[in-house]
Amino acid sequence: MSLTNKIDFAVVFSVKNANPNGDPLDGNRPRTNYSGTGEVSDVCIKRKIRNRLMQEGRNVFVQSDDNKLDECKSLRERAETVIKKNKTPSENTQLACEKWFDVRAFGQVFAYSGEKKGAGVSIPIRGPVSIHTAFSVDKVSITSTQITKSVSGEGDGTKKGSDTMGMKHRVDEAIYVSYGSMNPQLACKTKFNDADAEVIKGILPKLFENDASSARPDGSMEVLKVIWWQHNSPHGQCSSAKVHRSLIVNSDGSIQCPDLGELKPEIVDGF
Repeated sequence: MSLTNKIDFAVVFSVKNANPNGDPLDGNRPRTNYSGTGEVSDVCIKRKIRNRLMQEGRNVFVQSDDNKLDECKSLRERAETVIKKNKTPSENTQLACEKWFDVRAFGQVFAYSGEKKGAGVSIPIRGPVSIHTAFSVDKVSITSTQITKSVSGEGDGTKKGSDTMGMKHRVDEAIYVSYGSMNPQLACKTKFNDADAEVIKGILPKLFENDASSARPDGSMEVLKVIWWQHNSPHGQCSSAKVHRSLIVNSDGSIQCPDLGELKPEIVDGF
């Protein structure tokens, strides 16, 4: 069995005195576009979904080095525990999707070279779950703070080093929205099913739980609402663009989400 009907969803979340997603090309300042609207990349959101999946004990392929459930030292080493060169790409795809939740949800490209020419592995898998970059409702105000150190970082402690240590950046206060969809046609290939969709539905309200860091203290980021549109057919009653456009998110985090004919949104409060 795979996903029965098309699903669209949206996540509305707040940021207060936190850096939701730093840009390494801009001194780790919170991501913004040219108009000053805040951004949180789809990759960042998928990382948080993967972390919550791992927290529930589910198998995930793309594990971060500081948060792993196995002893594999690289993605290649983890891939080789399942993918075998003596099997066909179709067989390897099936094995990978059965093993790892994030592979059958988001897809993955397994591309590893072999010792001999032509002995490598190249298996592209398209996942049925797509996540959009999150954008803030309004332009964001960013505060930058210079931080210092009060101890010697090197030597015997007799010489005091420079007090300047670096910069920290934060978004003062903003509301962000991210959209997503689940495609039954692609789900047929990865065997992503209705139960898997329910797992993601249950995780989204808890997206930022156990996700604290110096840049994102506990309570500084919060999911306010998850909006879930369950269509009545694999192709959907209307386009994802129309569904997403129907949601109006205000600056205070309140929403307006009208019915689209028989397509009625289910609204879930944050955790």
